[in-house]
Amino acid sequence: MDPRHQQRIKIVQNLFAFSYNNKNNLPHPNDNKTQKIIKKLSIIDQYIKTYAPRYPLENIAKTDLSILRLAIYELMFEKNTPIKVVINEAVELAKEVSGENSYAFINAILGKVLSQTPSLGNKGGSI
Repeated sequence: MDPRHQQRIKIVQNLFAFSYNNKNNLPHPNDNKTQKIIKKLSIIDQYIKTYAPRYPLENIAKTDLSILRLAIYELMFEKNTPIKVVINEAVELAKEVSGENSYAFINAILGKVLSQTPSLGNKGGSI
């Protein structure tokens, strides 16, 4: 398995634990990227609220929320991974670790973020 994919799985596990207010007991406590995401969580969550207004954060499955938080962080703050790769990774993570239709939900939200965020434009092409 690709080491970057394995790293993303660890981050999703950390964000999942964090979503249950388990700030001091993350499964991978030394992951720097998780800490960077947590510091930007209020901004990231605002993107989710904006592009998924019918789904309050507390109603989104914790796994899906963790995947969305990771993907939005990579899209909005890191910007060193191609947009198509970020979205594809998020969809693949959803297929691996989340519910049956989670990948479609995640793809739809990230598609809205991509199409409606001027700073992203169409740099990654269509999804």
